[in-house]
Amino acid sequence: MYAACMMATVGACRICGSNPFLLDVMDTVNRSLDGEIARLKRRFERERQARLEAEAIAEHGLRELYQRQQEIALLESIAAASNQAVGIDDALELALQQICHYTQWPVGHAFHVDRDGDGKPASVSSRVWHLADGSRFAAFKDATLVFGEAADFGLPGRVLRSGAPAWVRDIGVDADFPRAMSAQIAGLHSAFGFPVLVGTEVVAILEFFAAQVTEPDAVLLRVMAQVGTQLGRVVERQRANDRLMFDAFHDALTGLPNRALLFERLQLVLDHSQHSRDYGFAVLFLDLDRFKAVNDSLGHLAGDALIVESARRLAGCVRRDGGRKRDDSLPSYDEGIVARLGGDEFTVLLEGVREASAALRVAARVQRALAVPFMVAGHKLVTSASIGIALSTTGYRAAEDILRDADIAMYRAKANGRGGCEVFDHVMGAQAGAALQLEAELREAIANGELMLAYQPIVLLRDGTICGFEALLRWRHPARGVIAPSTFLPVAEETGLIRPIGRWVLAEACRQIRLWQNEFPRESPLSISVNMSASQLSEGDFVDHVEQVLKATGVPPASLKLELTESTAMVDTERTVALLHGLRALGVQISLDDFGTGYSSLSYLRRLPIDTLKIDRSFVSGLEANPDNRHILETITMLARALGMDVVAEGPETAGEVASLAELECGYAQGYYFFRPLEPAAAAAALLAQNHRGPGTPLR
Repeated sequence: MYAACMMATVGACRICGSNPFLLDVMDTVNRSLDGEIARLKRRFERERQARLEAEAIAEHGLRELYQRQQEIALLESIAAASNQAVGIDDALELALQQICHYTQWPVGHAFHVDRDGDGKPASVSSRVWHLADGSRFAAFKDATLVFGEAADFGLPGRVLRSGAPAWVRDIGVDADFPRAMSAQIAGLHSAFGFPVLVGTEVVAILEFFAAQVTEPDAVLLRVMAQVGTQLGRVVERQRANDRLMFDAFHDALTGLPNRALLFERLQLVLDHSQHSRDYGFAVLFLDLDRFKAVNDSLGHLAGDALIVESARRLAGCVRRDGGRKRDDSLPSYDEGIVARLGGDEFTVLLEGVREASAALRVAARVQRALAVPFMVAGHKLVTSASIGIALSTTGYRAAEDILRDADIAMYRAKANGRGGCEVFDHVMGAQAGAALQLEAELREAIANGELMLAYQPIVLLRDGTICGFEALLRWRHPARGVIAPSTFLPVAEETGLIRPIGRWVLAEACRQIRLWQNEFPRESPLSISVNMSASQLSEGDFVDHVEQVLKATGVPPASLKLELTESTAMVDTERTVALLHGLRALGVQISLDDFGTGYSSLSYLRRLPIDTLKIDRSFVSGLEANPDNRHILETITMLARALGMDVVAEGPETAGEVASLAELECGYAQGYYFFRPLEPAAAAAALLAQNHRGPGTPLR
């Protein structure tokens, strides 16, 4: 305004108007002012643009910040919900709700991922849904449940195969969307899905649907991938919990139910039987025969392998007739379970059983399954099981009671020869109590030195000369008197007491024979025969122990004759042959006891390093009047001579039997006709009397 007034004033002045210099000055000033105004305008515009850009950047940043806050809130809410979830389905349901709320998409659904028999993953439609309008989307939900049979296609199949999120912009034009028609009818037009991952394994798939066509959102898919990883941790935690629960109630070696789960199930069955009079069940208690011998001789790994394979076969025995077509006229035992109690002990719980015959059929199936040879550590093994059965009809209220009685019946079966089966009765209960008492007293007997040895002479048949003794174990009980080994040795075998007893017998017998060898010297020193049990044969250091005893007592190795029965030799033939060769290498002689009552196989007889055959007394008794026994003995003596073995006839009691044995050229005899088992003093007296009297006259 001031510049304009000046120009007007100057322009009106005649003096200035006639002065060119002043006119130039004024023109220059005007141009300068115009330039300054233009520069100010440009600066103002730049500042305005800068402010607008800053506001835009701030607004974008605020939007990103808000978006990020929303993402974090979603992840935190899902994490919190997952931590509170009882199971994976609860976590998936909560995630569906949170994500549908976050995206404002009306439908969310979860698929489980299972694996078929070949381990191939397959998505399976679950019951976990989030529907904004249940009635509007009901038809689409039903279509998805039907579609579940082919869920390896479409959106879930795409996610399962890729292991990554996937987006369907327009369901109507997608070539791989089997539910397109039902989705469009429900007004659903876009979808996305993402996997729930444990590592790289897809364990579940979540899918969501929008009511309008929606462009792919890379940021959203990135967030969903994080959600999938977060939910995967829930699955990992659930699996860990499931594993802990499984381990708590299952045997670690075989995977079978353990004692805890068996007792839990058994108590439920007992409770049910008390409320339903027509309902019955049975418990089978199984113990593998000769397992300890296998475990000790071949090692614990081999024993474990035998247990695992036995468990597999047992589990097959309680399926529907072992896989064969079932006879519907038989009682049902499809609800049976097999449990491992520990060691080589198993239990089978059969439901729906009221008669012993049904349980006995299962027991027979078990024996057939176990009779098939096992290949363990390069060895072919044949085993069996002693089985005890207790029926609910006996009347029980506690799980431990019926299990105890089945155990008692099992021990009765084992005592009757192994590989058998017994059904519990109350007489067994009383006998079991007596057996427990006997075990306690036997332990005291070992500690108190109540065990003793008797010695039965073995004589030359040609002149009755005592050439050796068999050491026979006895128990001098302070109240019951002398107890025969047939009474307490089965208890010793079952409880493991046979090991210390066997070692004591060997040491004591060697000590005694060495005393007699010194007191009654002869060209061929007196021999001592000692029985070996299957438990002793399974001891890894048995040969070393025998060598130590021989050195400690000074007994010449050839004076020691170790006896084993045919059945004992066949527990593990390969192991037995190797052990017997080890004993022979020491110079010890080997006798096969009770020959003729077991396998009596020429093939294995030639493999075993046997020095002496001891003929069982059942073939000797009544020999002079029994042509069949005479022919058997004649064959055995001829076989022994052909193989370079001595023959000892056990149990002759009459002069006629002794005469017949002499006619058959049997070299040695051991029986009541000559001597009964003698205490050490009496045996020494017999040796002394024979020295004074000379051979030929038996002392009885």
